[in-house]
Amino acid sequence: MKRYVAGLDGGGTKTAVTVADEHGLVVHAFTSGAINYNGQDADSIRHSFQDIFEEIAGVCGGLENCGQIVIGAAGVSNPTVSARLEANVRECGYQGKLFITGDQETALCGAHDSEYGIILIAGTGSICYGKNEDGVTHRAGGYGHLIDDEGSGYSIGRDLLSALVRAQDGRIEGTVIAGMVYEQLQLSTVQQIIGFVYNKETNKKDIAALAPILSEACTQGDETALAIAAKSAESLFEIAVPVVEKLSLQQGSLAMAGSVLLNNSYVRSAFVKRLGERYPDLTCITAKKDAASGAVLMALNRLD
Repeated sequence: MKRYVAGLDGGGTKTAVTVADEHGLVVHAFTSGAINYNGQDADSIRHSFQDIFEEIAGVCGGLENCGQIVIGAAGVSNPTVSARLEANVRECGYQGKLFITGDQETALCGAHDSEYGIILIAGTGSICYGKNEDGVTHRAGGYGHLIDDEGSGYSIGRDLLSALVRAQDGRIEGTVIAGMVYEQLQLSTVQQIIGFVYNKETNKKDIAALAPILSEACTQGDETALAIAAKSAESLFEIAVPVVEKLSLQQGSLAMAGSVLLNNSYVRSAFVKRLGERYPDLTCITAKKDAASGAVLMALNRLD
């Protein structure tokens, strides 16, 4: 009987699932609802798992033919989260081998097509994570938008809003950022901006959604925007250094992932330049594959 593996990437708003045969050939990929206990209620997570495992069962000709599943999810450093995720999986009737780990580890594995290396992720939040061939791991950053996540889409969005209010009251020179923020939010006064920022319905993703404005403002040569881009690149450099140093990975490659590094050429080029000055033998690459593919590779490595 043919055997299969499955990899799940439990993101903030959806779960990406990839199913492969025992030789690594991808046979099916799909997305389903979120399984993140940091943001979803238990009922919606249970329903998401049921949908996911029904589809896996259909692809594999029964869950008994799936020999290993790896789940990468946020918040699993909290042991109660891992236990709840495992309980969800078992409720769906899957009795096979299961490995639950942090989403940064599956992202690393997908990015390098290997379980070793460094990944720097700058999306809504920011984190750097690495693992060397001795199995030693280290992470820097990723402690949430209230106390950390510098260089992320959220921090850029916050800095853009800060620039708007500081320009409004004369603390800095006028900036094209203000008009762009007003246009995107379809607002027209600082009072409305304050209302948006402090509205209980506004979340960190809403603030991070402003981040693409930075690229356009930088293209226009806006000094405030260029300063925000430089600050963001420096913040990302700061979280990369301790991972490189503690794991002795000054040679090889660092994978870049997340919307800020992939879509903002000003932040990316400044970061790459800064890292290259410090570590000339460390090359920056874009992620080779996604986190669900990384979870599949980890599953294949654990199949026997």
